[in-house]
Amino acid sequence: MLRRLLQLYVGLSLYGLSTAMFIRSDLGADPWNVFHIGVAKLLEMDIGTVIILTGVLVLLLWIPLRLRPGLGTISNVIVIGLAADVALTFIPAIDSLVARSLLLISAVIVNALATGMYIGAGFGAGPRDGLMTGINARTGWSVRSVRTAIEVSVLLFGWVLGGTFGVGTVLYALSIGPLIQICLPWFRQKPRIITPQPERVV
Repeated sequence: MLRRLLQLYVGLSLYGLSTAMFIRSDLGADPWNVFHIGVAKLLEMDIGTVIILTGVLVLLLWIPLRLRPGLGTISNVIVIGLAADVALTFIPAIDSLVARSLLLISAVIVNALATGMYIGAGFGAGPRDGLMTGINARTGWSVRSVRTAIEVSVLLFGWVLGGTFGVGTVLYALSIGPLIQICLPWFRQKPRIITPQPERVV
């Protein structure tokens, strides 16, 4: 249990770090962070606060879907936003295009590792992933269709609000699936198998 908890919170913290890396690269972010950045610019709020408030609003959509959040779900809402704000204080703005490109590539890799860690810990889906699976379960629409509709919607809305859409967004869309598929088995917690001992004959 202790190992799973450690893996959960390290994973969520790294996810927040990857968000800060996307922002500092200024070359485009994943769809949800395009939305977060757009809202943060519009309301002049910290990105971490926007991430937390968005997570809470998405959780409210779980109610009609009759979903129950787990420890990982609640932690996801809080930790990622806090970690993103902390990371932004340590990562300065960068002018060099080469350095920003390297930061972008690193952000995608860190994001995949982080996702594998917190999902593999097995403490429940994040609010956005849960929304996807909940709609799938209630409507019968395919996971691919639901995920695409959600991602495209938040991307377009975030872009209209001024979120950073660019090469990083395309890179993320093309690479994150295969990268998570590679990373997840590394962190998926397997149940312990207790081998029965033969009875001692007296």
